Amino acid sequence: MKTSSLKLIALSIGLAFSLGAAAETMSKDDYKAGETKIAADYKAARAACGAKADNQNDICVAEAKGKERVALAELEASYKPSRKAHYEVQVAKAEAAGAVARERCDDMAGNAKDVCVKEAKAAETSAKADAKAQMKTSAATAAGNEKAAEARSDAKGKAAEARKDAATDKRDAQYTVDKEKCGSLAGTAKAQCLDQARANMGK
Repeated sequence: MKTSSLKLIALSIGLAFSLGAAAETMSKDDYKAGETKIAADYKAARAACGAKADNQNDICVAEAKGKERVALAELEASYKPSRKAHYEVQVAKAEAAGAVARERCDDMAGNAKDVCVKEAKAAETSAKADAKAQMKTSAATAAGNEKAAEARSDAKGKAAEARKDAATDKRDAQYTVDKEKCGSLAGTAKAQCLDQARANMGK
């Protein structure tokens, strides 16, 4: 789940930020029409969830809410294009995918469920970190193109810092998952598992 989701999110992030500056704005009437369509699509999707029971219903509702949020973010980015707006689209996608993934975890129990939830959260954190790093890198690169060598040097520094922050967020999220996996163990085995988790993260 996590690897394929991250690959798709990474591709969409790159496309969004590379095309952001060239995007064309839409008219206010088109924007209003878009809002109306999104609301209608959400209402229809929620109605369809009524035919499902228990956790399948919860998953369906989470999917409907996620699609609505992503659609609204994309509409806003089309209406008022900016790096921030495209970043919000990626955040919406990450949170929507995370919400659905966590609902699916409810079909599990015990440590398997705990690990599933932690992995879903880690994937969401990683996707958000990538989106934030991409936004900062894009902004820093643009600033570097507008100014002289000093500005470009500063841009590189900011981009490196953004990548470092993203790596830290991902490492912390993975450490949380690894610790949760140790929860099914006991005694010496658990202690060794936790030691290994800390060693893997350089803690």
